[in-house]
Amino acid sequence: MTLGEMAGVGSAIVGGFYVAFSLTVMPALRRRPDREAEAAMVSINQQAVRLPFMVLFFGTALLCVGTFVQHLVSPPTEDLFTSTLGAACYLAGWLATMAINVPLNGRLARSDIGWAGFEQSWSRANLARAILSAVGAVLLILG
Repeated sequence: MTLGEMAGVGSAIVGGFYVAFSLTVMPALRRRPDREAEAAMVSINQQAVRLPFMVLFFGTALLCVGTFVQHLVSPPTEDLFTSTLGAACYLAGWLATMAINVPLNGRLARSDIGWAGFEQSWSRANLARAILSAVGAVLLILG
């Protein structure tokens, strides 16, 4: 399995996690009173920051960076362009997580933002990172 294919598998798993969250967890939380939804989301976020997800999340980012480096030292081909674009997609979703979702999670945990202000922004960013991860996975595996 190539570096790009490994990055593609990681991107697919991480993207699948985001999609599952959008399709199951967020709709369930929307049906709860705001305080219950906030408490549940804070608890979920604490559980997410554990070794299995962190290895996938950061490990896939490292594999994508490795894919870029590999392409810098290899002769250019169409396959290299495809997997480089895939790596860029995953990393864009990774950056969205770090720039939007993680800070929103922190604000919710500190009670700096209410559920109404949190949920819509967080869900939009989650959808974006899910799409970017899925597209990245396809391009990395095809490349």
